[in-house]
Order: sequence, then C-alpha cells, then structure tokens
Amino acid sequence: MVNALFTADMGVALGYMLALGVTLAILLAIANKFLFVYEDPRIDEVDSALPHANCGACGEAGCRVFAEKLIAGAVSPAQCTVNAPENNAAIANFLGVDLGNQEKRVARLACAGGNHVAYMRAQYSGLQSCRGAAMVGGGGKGCAWGCLGMGDCKDVCEFGAISMDKNGLPVVDITKCTACGDCVDVCPKQLFELHPISHQLWVACKNLHHGNEAETECEVACTACERCANDSPEGLITVRDNLAIIDYSKNSLASKVSIQRCPTGAIVWLDDKGNIEKGQKAKAVIRKQALPVIGRA
Repeated sequence: MVNALFTADMGVALGYMLALGVTLAILLAIANKFLFVYEDPRIDEVDSALPHANCGACGEAGCRVFAEKLIAGAVSPAQCTVNAPENNAAIANFLGVDLGNQEKRVARLACAGGNHVAYMRAQYSGLQSCRGAAMVGGGGKGCAWGCLGMGDCKDVCEFGAISMDKNGLPVVDITKCTACGDCVDVCPKQLFELHPISHQLWVACKNLHHGNEAETECEVACTACERCANDSPEGLITVRDNLAIIDYSKNSLASKVSIQRCPTGAIVWLDDKGNIEKGQKAKAVIRKQALPVIGRA
C-alpha cells in the first residue's frame, strides 16, 4: 500500500515537472520570437578583418562597435589607423563603400626638458613611475610642468611607438603611433596631445613662468618673449599665461618663419617624419650629461 502511494506521488511530481518544462519551453519560444534582435551577418565578417586592438584610435569604444558603424555607414574604413591598409581596402570592397581619407594623427609631447637642460630640485626615491613621483611633491623637477622621464607612457604603449632617449625624454615614432591616446591618459603632467601630422608648428613646453624664472629651471623653456607671435600671421600664435599658444584653426598659415627668433627653441617645426627643427636664433644645447640634482653645474 505504501509503495503504491509513493509511486503515485512520484507520478504526480513528474507530471508537474513535465508540464512546467513544456510551459517554460513555450514561453521561451514566444520570447525568442518577439524579442529577437536581428544582427547583420556582415558585422562578423568586417570584425574579423579588424585588428582587435580595441585601442579607440578610430573614436569608437572598440573594434566590434566600429564594425557595426561601418555596416551602418556612419564611419569609413580608413578611420581605423591601426589596421593594415590592405585590410581596410578589403573591408571597403566587401561593403561596396569608399575607403575614405583619414589624416594620420600622432601623439605630440609638450616638453623638451631632458635631464641635460632641466634641473631636478629634489631626489625622488620610490616607485619608478611618473604617477608615483608626481604624488610626492610633484616629482622633484624644478619645472612643475615638465616631464618626469620615468616612462609610464612607454610602458603603456601597446604598439611600441614610444621610447626613452638618453636624456630621459619620451620619443614618439610616428610610423608606429596609432593615436590610441593611452599616453595622453597616463601622463600625470598632461604633456601629450593627439594631433594630425599636418600640425607641424609645435610648442614643446608647458611652463607657465615668465622669462628668467622659466629659464632658471629649464634652458629650453618658453619665456613668453612673444617673438613667435610677432613674426606670425595675426592670430596664429598668442601668448597666454606666459606660454605661446597655437591656434590650429589657422594651421594653413603656419610656416617655419614663426620659429626662427625663438631664443630657447621652445617652439619648433616637425617634419612629416617627426624630426624636430629649431629656429636660427635658438641657442645650441651642447651639454650631453645630466645636470646635478641640486644647484647649478
């Protein structure tokens, strides 16, 4: 009798479970029908042709998002500056769209104060990181705006586009730079900016002190002498807060004339390979060794 009752109870339980399973299956089928979101199969094809660096150089959150916008026609293949040109061309051909023309952008460093021309007023000892050093009295450099030279930007660059020179300054290889912006984000002094390579006139300084006060800490600092502004077309260069500022909306007016009388070489001309040219009146930097930590050499 007991076994019969137990068997009956088991049958009822199994019946309930079966009914519940069928009901849930029907609900899922209905939900799938009404909540289904169509995804263009071309997205996977385009995504597979992208570099999957997810660096943000194209202005999007990642390669998948960029692929979706390519399908929607909101962007052009050439906006991915990381991808190989032939891959971008293949994407354009696959989608039947124009490749587009995206001017290459690169990271520019607004500092030329290596350890052979800029003074350190304190010896920092600790984690070898610009961010770490900046949290301890600003890092010890006499110029509060200057590069600390510990290479956070180099370490964070996934494309090997940044190296450190013998004077402790970052050097950007524009052939490798993808304008991903990681160096911009990591620099505690906010010395990096992303610019089109056509922006060849550049102020390699962010020091806001005036004249001798600026030069006391760095021999190649902008001294706010205004010669570059006076020699340039009106409005191209202005001096604000003791620093020369370039209005890149007037970039078509830029020329090497603006750099010729800069006494410290703080304003420079960058060629299409990233090489730096200073003006005729810029004093030559002869010293090769690092300056002492405290005092004058």
